[in-house]
Amino acid sequence: MNRYLQSSYRFGLIGGAFCILAFLLFKWMGIDPTNFSMVFGYVLLPIFIFLGIRFFRDQMNQGELSFSHGMSIGFLIYSIIATVSGLGIYLILLLYPGLFEEIKSSKITVIEENRELIISQLNEESYQITYASLLEMSPADIAFNDFIWKIIPGLFFTIIISIILRKTKF
Repeated sequence: MNRYLQSSYRFGLIGGAFCILAFLLFKWMGIDPTNFSMVFGYVLLPIFIFLGIRFFRDQMNQGELSFSHGMSIGFLIYSIIATVSGLGIYLILLLYPGLFEEIKSSKITVIEENRELIISQLNEESYQITYASLLEMSPADIAFNDFIWKIIPGLFFTIIISIILRKTKF
């Protein structure tokens, strides 16, 4: 196992497990688990990316870290977190179809309640397209959305953290 993966997989697996637990916890609390687990991911991602890059720099690379090292480690961490989280949420929704139907119906209710606002800001056609896509939503759509919303901020956080932790010997 190369040193990048060796120093990254733990942080990714633990971070992904936390995301799955947050999804379940938010559901148990009666809060929309899709939206709040996404927000939780925004807090969790930079913590695990920072810890993973710092671990690589201090423990695996003799105190040195180039920008490319940080980007590689960060990419592995946020990709593993996103994959584990997305697959975990997908499996949960497959195992508990009632939960999926509850999430789907709450999203449909929200769009129906905001119909006039959406139409005034966009148009009737946009509303109808969005409404139709919600009716056709599947567990894979929710899992893929979670995956994407961990990848995009993960890249942003990785760039910043790689610059902050960059350290080379002269």
